[in-house]
Amino acid sequence: MSTLPDSARVVVIGGGPAGLMAAEALAEHGARVDVYDAMPSVGRKFLMAGKGGMNITHSEPLEPFLGRYGSRRAQIAPLLNAFGPDALRGWLHDLGVETFVGSSGRVFPTDMKAAPMLRAWLHRLKEAGVRFHMRHKWIGWDSTQASQHALRFTTPDGEQTVNADAVIFALGGASWPRLGSDAAWVPLLGARGVAVAPLRPANCGFDANWSDYFRERFAGQPVKPVAIRLIDVDKNVQNRQGEFIVTETGIEGSLVYALSAAIRERVLADAGATIELDLAPDLPLQRVLNEVTRPRGSRSMSSHLQSRIGLGGVKLGLLHEALPKEAFADAARVAHTIKALPLPLTRPRPIDEAISSAGGVPFEALDAQLMIEQLPGVFCAGEMLDWEAPTGGYLLTACFASGLIAGRGALAYLAGKASA
Repeated sequence: MSTLPDSARVVVIGGGPAGLMAAEALAEHGARVDVYDAMPSVGRKFLMAGKGGMNITHSEPLEPFLGRYGSRRAQIAPLLNAFGPDALRGWLHDLGVETFVGSSGRVFPTDMKAAPMLRAWLHRLKEAGVRFHMRHKWIGWDSTQASQHALRFTTPDGEQTVNADAVIFALGGASWPRLGSDAAWVPLLGARGVAVAPLRPANCGFDANWSDYFRERFAGQPVKPVAIRLIDVDKNVQNRQGEFIVTETGIEGSLVYALSAAIRERVLADAGATIELDLAPDLPLQRVLNEVTRPRGSRSMSSHLQSRIGLGGVKLGLLHEALPKEAFADAARVAHTIKALPLPLTRPRPIDEAISSAGGVPFEALDAQLMIEQLPGVFCAGEMLDWEAPTGGYLLTACFASGLIAGRGALAYLAGKASA
């Protein structure tokens, strides 16, 4: 890479994993780097995500790993080819953070915590000369200057204008706005002619019309094991097994998150979507039919189901939500419903409740180094790009990789200007 001019200054806006990785890539090659964040400290969403155990990436082979990015696989693949899950684990090792693979294939730091990792990373960045500016919220460009690198910030000391030679936006999406990802950047980029795909909830729960009895009796309870079957908007059958949680308003949890993109798109296309639940995913239909249709004597159907196939509790509650009382006299109908219980979903939960968001700056508006085509020297990284992935380490891995690529892109841009 060509030598940068001594005065080259890059502003990174956003102190999440994407922004910090961009800052590291820049500082390693001698750029003066200033990181700005609206919050009192960096990495707040990162720390929140790590409270239940810091799932940093996933150990599955790259081919199925890439499949987790759905329609954006082709755009995410070059990023992960440059900095994929193995490279991320190696980077963590160099940072002094050892990792292990859990039983589900997810990768965690050995202490399961995000805070020690973030502290070590910030120490390294500061040692490399990266400067941090907290409570500095980007509010647009200075209209008195022609440059797209003259940036306006509100600060504790009033409004300031900062000039840079290149800019990297890593401002996040629209989920968890209380931690800084409030999508206030959308109209600002739009005013500069940058098309932004509408932001939508991802890795989110969905509403269902529970009866009062079911809501009061079962909200907060897990449903496991269970499988969900859905025909998506492209008429493909999506079928996954796992577990989810019944909420007061509907359903959420890992299995729902894995299918949330497909469910959301069906809901948006059809003003609602009906998924099918297999309440006995480890038993074939014929086995369920055989067991449920056995004579039950004086026992109630509920007792019979508990005795023959171990179905009770919240699963039995779901069955009562789906079938009228008189249907329980028809054992064959009950058996078929156990294996394909229709559950109408009315809407996704609000985006500020979602783990992540879909939509954002489309890759079609960017070059291969994540620079906005119509704003030379301005790059985007992380969740503000138009992609999504399920939980399981896929979100963080792509955020790290996109930050690295944007940082390298800014270096190449600056080097090109210096040699012109």
